[in-house]
Amino acid sequence: MAKQTTLDGWLLYHFTELLKKGSLNVAKTGTPIVLYRNTVEQEEDSYEEIVCTLTEGYVIVQLVTSGGLIVPSFQQQFVFTLDQFPEWLMRKSRDLLLQCVDFLEENLK
Repeated sequence: MAKQTTLDGWLLYHFTELLKKGSLNVAKTGTPIVLYRNTVEQEEDSYEEIVCTLTEGYVIVQLVTSGGLIVPSFQQQFVFTLDQFPEWLMRKSRDLLLQCVDFLEENLK
């Protein structure tokens, strides 16, 4: 169990460092980085999706409804500091955290 705790700690630290590096990139380019998009529900031409965006100093997670005759709207919005987000995401989905780590490692070379 100690090895798993250590691995999780390293993973959270590594992800935080990648977020900081990505945030600096956002500051330079002025373009936020979409970490992930997941469709939650889809019905005919409308859909609900979760969009997670890395900005300068923050990660924003939004539940967006749009499509068809529906005017795009934000149903929920969470704003995390770069230090808060990794632990929140680890509790939510380890697989999603690993997907974000892979994405940032690939795109921040």
